[in-house]
Amino acid sequence: MRGLSRAAKRAGEMAFNAGGGVINWFPGHMAAASRAIRDRLKLADLVIEVRDARIPLSSANEDLQPVLTAKRRILALNKKDLANPNIMNRWVHHFESCKQDCISISAHSTSSVSQLLGLVEFKLKEAILKEPTLLVMVVGVPNVGKSALINSIHRIVTSRFPVQDKNKRATVGPLPGVTQDIAGYKISSQPSIYVLDTPGVLVPSIPDMETGLKLALTGAVKDSVVGEERIAKYLLSLLNIRKTPLHWERLLYQREEFDEETYNSNENNYRNSPRRSRRLNKSDAVYVQDMVMEVQRTLCSIFMDFTGNTEDENDLESLIDMQLVALRKVFRVPHKPFDETHGPASKKLLTLFRSGKLGPFILDDLPYDQ
Repeated sequence: MRGLSRAAKRAGEMAFNAGGGVINWFPGHMAAASRAIRDRLKLADLVIEVRDARIPLSSANEDLQPVLTAKRRILALNKKDLANPNIMNRWVHHFESCKQDCISISAHSTSSVSQLLGLVEFKLKEAILKEPTLLVMVVGVPNVGKSALINSIHRIVTSRFPVQDKNKRATVGPLPGVTQDIAGYKISSQPSIYVLDTPGVLVPSIPDMETGLKLALTGAVKDSVVGEERIAKYLLSLLNIRKTPLHWERLLYQREEFDEETYNSNENNYRNSPRRSRRLNKSDAVYVQDMVMEVQRTLCSIFMDFTGNTEDENDLESLIDMQLVALRKVFRVPHKPFDETHGPASKKLLTLFRSGKLGPFILDDLPYDQ
């Protein structure tokens, strides 16, 4: 585990330096938001700290930890459907062994969020007897799913209390930083419990490049800040170091069954279909499935034929370049003379990873073997 961590660190440095330039992780609006969050945390009776289940440690806002540890707190590891379930259970056990309430959730799942609300009510049982009005605050770095969680809570509470005044739902978007103000939502009348949604804020200085790249890979940092090719190279670094492509070896034996004509037909149907109906078209789903399998086959084939050492930075970089060149063909990226960049292929690869199409992953290593 330690060897893997050192290798990942070197891979992170390679990907970080490949694109050059200084990265500004901390946009100006986050400073004001951080101050507002700190002020309101003093009033909170309980805090739900939402983290990305794929990076349970890297998605923590370290600047807020001293304040959060002094409050009633529940760690909600969101996007559990994108995380390896076996390792996820070990992470929950790790936090509970540290005397920290923790639950893995999917913010879009009613049953999952209902379990979280049950835990919130249990943790507030004593406070309910003392205070007529309670405040629950939701915090987290950008794009971990805070607003999606708030919307699910609002939907559940509306069904519980149909006569309750209708509140606006939080705005949800695919880009980090959509929620840029602090808004409150009443979720219960007896007793009165309010939930505050807050904008996602990063720390002013991310402690190391590997943490920053993990945040970028999972979408907490806008792609334009780091660069899609740089992030994709880091993703491939992790996959190769962990030997993930070997898990797709079985797909190599299905290559003969891969129908190129059907693939091209499905691709054309996908490209020509209206954007609004793409999710509803069965041939589109088949095309995406075929493309994912071809991506996995390609990465596996190149990895197995590779004779270098993935622990060597130069060898690893050569392997990644070969994989990106091959992926350009898989993704049908038009070849341009004298263009050695991999932007379009990198963007498509990141989309597959972030949507869970390449499989469930947890990028952080447990602090110690559990």
